[in-house]
Amino acid sequence: MAEKMTVLENLPETGLLLIGMGPGTVAGMTIEAREAAKAASHRRYEAYTALWPEDELALLEENIGEIKRIMRPEVENPDELFALAKTSLVALLVVGDPLQATTHVDLQLQAIENGIDCHVFHGVSITTIVTGAVGLSNYRFGRQTTLTYPYGDWIATSPLEMIAVNKFRGLHSLVLFDLDPTGQGTGDQRPMKPNDAKRSMDLMWSTLDERLKQFTTPPESTLIAVQEATFKAFLLQEMDELPVVLCSDMGTREQNIVFTTLGGLETLEGGRLNCLIVPAWTSEVEDKALLRWKLE
Repeated sequence: MAEKMTVLENLPETGLLLIGMGPGTVAGMTIEAREAAKAASHRRYEAYTALWPEDELALLEENIGEIKRIMRPEVENPDELFALAKTSLVALLVVGDPLQATTHVDLQLQAIENGIDCHVFHGVSITTIVTGAVGLSNYRFGRQTTLTYPYGDWIATSPLEMIAVNKFRGLHSLVLFDLDPTGQGTGDQRPMKPNDAKRSMDLMWSTLDERLKQFTTPPESTLIAVQEATFKAFLLQEMDELPVVLCSDMGTREQNIVFTTLGGLETLEGGRLNCLIVPAWTSEVEDKALLRWKLE
């Protein structure tokens, strides 16, 4: 009989464990990640970049022990985390993959600078689920972006600009949705719904259009000129007719995919967590894949 292998042979007695929770279910979390979280003395659930369903989070807690929620301030100013990690083993549980967001990469670097042993347990990320599930070629995705809520009078147009640049290059765009209307990352989260996304895109579209109209003198550099031309060409199309793919609760039992238009988002309920794909030009295989999700 083969000798039984221990999944966690080299786990330290003190330090920080960055643990990927996967998309949203205990079953979708790796065995190694669950065992590492269970072995920790303290477990913290980072609850501002993404969220798990409450019932699955409760089930995970039954399996591995008590979990305390923390928000953006505790991660960006990790004094408490580091103080615990110097004398005990601390697990920071992150939805998806723990190094998907630069916030957690920075946390990892800070831990190393402070002499804290830091181990990473990767998880399945939305970026690895969506492309295959929808049926678009993973090789043809450009830089992803996050669609933010408007904060007061400030309208960020960079997400729309990134979509325009990707489309100009013949690349699909993965657009993640914001889940914090306050922008503070301290709680009171309300994940963006499809109609929220539509309103946000409307504001970005009109703001970018007005900004471009103000530029009456030729740009000083060729790069800026190309960017302006790209944005103007993108804005010439009918906004509500822009093809999009709404992806809801990916990697869970409630997973749902709808191929529609930007205008069509207004009538869709979506799910608990949503994201969007804006396709560029598509191949024959990609066309057939997308038609599976088209609303009749």
